[in-house]
Amino acid sequence: MHPAPRALRRAVAVATTALLATALGCAPQPEEKAADAPSGSAGNTCAQGKLATETSGKLTIATDEPAYEPWFKDDKPANGEGFESAVAYAVAKRLGYDKGAVVWQSVPFNKAFAPGEKTFDFDINQVSIKDERKKAVDFSSGYYDVRQAVIALKDSKAAKAKSIADLKGLKLGAQVGTTSLDYIDDVVKPTQEAAAYAKNDQAKSALKNGQVDAIVVDLPTAFYITAAEVQNATIVGQFENQGGTPEQFGLVLDKGSALTPCVTEAVDALRKDGTLGKLEQQWLSDAVDAPVLK
Repeated sequence: MHPAPRALRRAVAVATTALLATALGCAPQPEEKAADAPSGSAGNTCAQGKLATETSGKLTIATDEPAYEPWFKDDKPANGEGFESAVAYAVAKRLGYDKGAVVWQSVPFNKAFAPGEKTFDFDINQVSIKDERKKAVDFSSGYYDVRQAVIALKDSKAAKAKSIADLKGLKLGAQVGTTSLDYIDDVVKPTQEAAAYAKNDQAKSALKNGQVDAIVVDLPTAFYITAAEVQNATIVGQFENQGGTPEQFGLVLDKGSALTPCVTEAVDALRKDGTLGKLEQQWLSDAVDAPVLK
């Protein structure tokens, strides 16, 4: 056989290169993680009621059990009553899911922001937004600005505390993994090691039984505890926020969740149109003035 003319060989080579380029162009390319997209750049990915949720057509929301007042009412997250239940349904509505499309799931507080794949679309459970927690999960923007408060029995020495210095010699307690416990360790720095409890109910029992002098919880919870749960308890005072940015509760999502920008967009919209403020006034109106401990 005679070698093909040079022009013919070149034409075959060009055609082959073009075919390869076309094949490579059609090959599946690695998808970018949703977390790599800039926050708030939800764009068309936030199609109403058609998000890539755990269950198609449904929105799965998690919280702890029991679900405490004033965040929830009657330990029934699905009734839409209580600040966090109302916020959850308001977010769901912004995302295009009506009440019938919302599914509630029970997840312990600490597990909500622990490393590992989540079984919910977002969790709402008074979880403070922290850089350390962001290593394991995503957060929406904040839906509530938080203050921490100290509760003691009315006739106790702790009830007379007027400053942080007055708390240092006391036995203090709080729920494990919470900002409340962090405030004891990092702000009060008591001479006795703080008592850490798995649930707020255990902390309240310890206070009633005299196992601790005082407990630390967020301010709305403090108002509810002293008004409805521990009749002879009083709010000693509240702490100032540490640093320039206020502590905030945020919705918790799986790390790198494609829903994060959509949920953040919803929370931001609810803050901007005044919905969050109205819900706070409706459900947390008692959480107003309390002495500031300095």
